[in-house]
Amino acid sequence: MIPWLTEQPDGVRLTLHLQPGARKTALAGEYGEALKIRLAAPPVEGKANAALLLWLAQVLGVSKGAVTLLSGERNRHKIVAVRGVDAVTVLAKLQGLMQP
Repeated sequence: MIPWLTEQPDGVRLTLHLQPGARKTALAGEYGEALKIRLAAPPVEGKANAALLLWLAQVLGVSKGAVTLLSGERNRHKIVAVRGVDAVTVLAKLQGLMQP
């Protein structure tokens, strides 16, 4: 079982830890019970949240509207729902992006 990935009836729920203001947007592995993502966007006026949702939609191959921030709007710890994908698909797509 993967602590940061939960299967839902209509998709998945991801528990994330963000590091905004990074040089480039990339996965950074696991961080406790969350998946760590480095974001190039600054943590200003919701720019990091918008960049995160767009990046996840692109990486997972879903529409922008299928990715929703459930909690953590002003926090590094976030919970995101992604509709229209299953856990196996999400794992396959994210594992291809993991940096050593």
